[in-house]
Amino acid sequence: MKTRVFSGMQPSGNLHIGNYLGALKNWVRIQSDYECIFCIVDLHAITAYQNPAELRAKIEEIAALYLAAGIDPGECSIMVQSSVHAHAELAWMLTCVTPVGWLERMTQYKAKSAKLESVGDGILQYPVLMAADILLYQAGIVPVGEDQAQHLELTRDIAQRFNSLYGDTFVVPGTSLPAVGARVMGLDDPTQKMSKSATGANHAVALLDPPDRIRKTIMRATTDSNPAVDFETAGPGVLNLISIYQAFSGSADDEVKRHFTGMRYGDLKKQVAEMVISHVEPFQQRYRQIVSEPGYLAGVLREGAERVAPIADDTVRTVKQRMGLYT
Repeated sequence: MKTRVFSGMQPSGNLHIGNYLGALKNWVRIQSDYECIFCIVDLHAITAYQNPAELRAKIEEIAALYLAAGIDPGECSIMVQSSVHAHAELAWMLTCVTPVGWLERMTQYKAKSAKLESVGDGILQYPVLMAADILLYQAGIVPVGEDQAQHLELTRDIAQRFNSLYGDTFVVPGTSLPAVGARVMGLDDPTQKMSKSATGANHAVALLDPPDRIRKTIMRATTDSNPAVDFETAGPGVLNLISIYQAFSGSADDEVKRHFTGMRYGDLKKQVAEMVISHVEPFQQRYRQIVSEPGYLAGVLREGAERVAPIADDTVRTVKQRMGLYT
């Protein structure tokens, strides 16, 4: 029996090349080796206000991007979090066994709450819902980036606490993850990871950006004061551009070093832009084809939810029985 994998993305902001190289590309690589559930986590998105019409459209956009990236609905289950009611139901039951102190120590909660005058409870409870997403499907592996590693460790803690209180119920997800893809940094600030929520006009290359926009964004990328590429002294901006090129091209380290050493930054940026465009344009063509097929996307999401719902319902039923709730 294949180990079950669960992962997902929020339908907020625009998916960018960092999401593709850091996650989607890896999901495609592992989808035949595991029993994969790939989710659009819309309940997580509403911890901040979302325009309802825009949220609905973005859910469908993210699903189409999953498919365009190469996620095969014949191999995997692609579904929307809110369409399986058990996510929210299990999250409440897990909230009741999770100490507030565990949640208050989360670094993402500290960072977000420090910027807000009033903190919604959803921001505090976000990691419990994430734990419910994972534990609901008894996922053994969760391919997440470094920024979610603390939340995954909390999921392990919650599962172990529940198992200790009520008996062996949940698979505790392993900390040995499938290799994640390239870590892509912001083009305007290469010390920060490329983010869907960043507001800078030249921060990221979105997967649906047209070629002219991609060129413009990359040509404005932050570099350093050197006149040309020197791997011994290159700053993070230069190394980020080279990393993007290498991740898309699949070139070996020595090939990349020979190719770029001594190259002026203008030429470096042009080559990176053309490499990105050459990969993104076919991706965008697949996306346009997917969204143009009436009923196809809705059918994929409906079938994905129907496929995973029995797993989720069985977990919730077991949890209720263990806790003494009426079923």
